[in-house]
Amino acid sequence: MASMARIGSILPRRTLLRHSISSGSSQISSLKERGFLPNNARFDFKCKLHSSVKEPIPTELKEKHSWKVKMLYDGDCPLCMREVNMLKERNKTFEAIKFVDISSKDYSPQENQGLEYETVMGRIHAIMSDGTVVTDVEAFRKLYEAVGLGWVYAITKYEPVASIANAIYGVWAKYRMQITGRPPLEVVIENRRKLAVNSLNLSLLISD
Repeated sequence: MASMARIGSILPRRTLLRHSISSGSSQISSLKERGFLPNNARFDFKCKLHSSVKEPIPTELKEKHSWKVKMLYDGDCPLCMREVNMLKERNKTFEAIKFVDISSKDYSPQENQGLEYETVMGRIHAIMSDGTVVTDVEAFRKLYEAVGLGWVYAITKYEPVASIANAIYGVWAKYRMQITGRPPLEVVIENRRKLAVNSLNLSLLISD
């Protein structure tokens, strides 16, 4: 009985809705006949029934606040991936880090504070949830803090340790391509550019 009563309460509103649409269409037709509107004028009537059921929050909005720090890493660097995999394993518990592989063809500077591929390949970058960009040893410190390992890099907050640690990392960042047996950074960047151009040309050919 309750469901029948509910159906009965809905019917008048639907009838009114149909009447409103019909009335609006009649008025449009009348204006056309009287010359106030051209005969080819078209109007769309869109109606939305309100509901107490809330729509789910889009995933991208949820994701906006689900991480504390975003790690931009080179997925083609074998030594780098050892550390990345360790952090990913720890992150299963903390869920505080968002990992972005800059070697992916889908890497987007626009989604990462405008940081171009050439820039992030030169040294490690991390992005805090408020948009602040951190680099070098500070980036590692923020990442380790996010997964409960802040003590590992805690001493790098203080001088002269901070300067020494950054100097050592700078040497690694400069020569990491050679150390890991990869082509020079300039060659990697040029190859990536050529790949992007070829992909664009292929897309244009397909569209034609």
